[in-house]
Amino acid sequence: MTDLKRALANGEKNDGALRELIQSVIEDFKDYARKRSEHSRRYSSNYFAPTWNTCLENALLWMGGCRPSSFIRLVYAMCGSQTELRLTNFFRDNIGGLSMALGETPGRVDGAGESMSDLTAEQLFKINELHMKTVQEENMLTKQSATLQEDTADMPIAVAAFHKERIGEADVEVERALDKYEDEIARMLAEADKLRLTTLTKIVEILTAVQAADFLLAGKKLHLSMHEWGRQRERRLLEACGDDSGGEFSGG
Repeated sequence: MTDLKRALANGEKNDGALRELIQSVIEDFKDYARKRSEHSRRYSSNYFAPTWNTCLENALLWMGGCRPSSFIRLVYAMCGSQTELRLTNFFRDNIGGLSMALGETPGRVDGAGESMSDLTAEQLFKINELHMKTVQEENMLTKQSATLQEDTADMPIAVAAFHKERIGEADVEVERALDKYEDEIARMLAEADKLRLTTLTKIVEILTAVQAADFLLAGKKLHLSMHEWGRQRERRLLEACGDDSGGEFSGG
């Protein structure tokens, strides 16, 4: 990611070089998803509320990560904000539209190449199609998760919980049921990561090399910023409570 940021800062014009860096980012995510799938086969529930996340991050998780459709929302957000900024700069610096009359060349807000505000009609159509398809697949996984959650109120777990004299007393049937749930959670986690990877890959294929690089950097900054904002909020809450939380805020 650092190489990608450096290439954009230096105004890299070579699409081939940028695409290699972009592919490297995609491969890193693919490797992360593969390793996570291997490690989550037994205790997959750990990945649905990771201890290394803040409470804020965990509250916003979908299937152990971000919603794939949020990638597309980020594209829309970048497109809107960059278009607004270009219009503001245009009316501020080019009163009367003189630069357009002289043949202004479209480019990034900072002049280093294409920006999200340069998305073509064809690109927007493809992104919209991808958005609708991604949301449908997300909904399918969400329904599966809801069914799994409802099953915990059925036999044998609910019955065992009611009849046991001691809360949490060991039970072979319950352990088998929970192992089955862990397996299902691991499967859904793998499916969710697959959808995240597929969506990310298709987005960068639709975008130009510079746009894709901008998008990946924006996504990384958003991820890191949410973590830091979550830490700051937890720190302020703890300070406001006189650090007497009793371990309530354990996400940071």
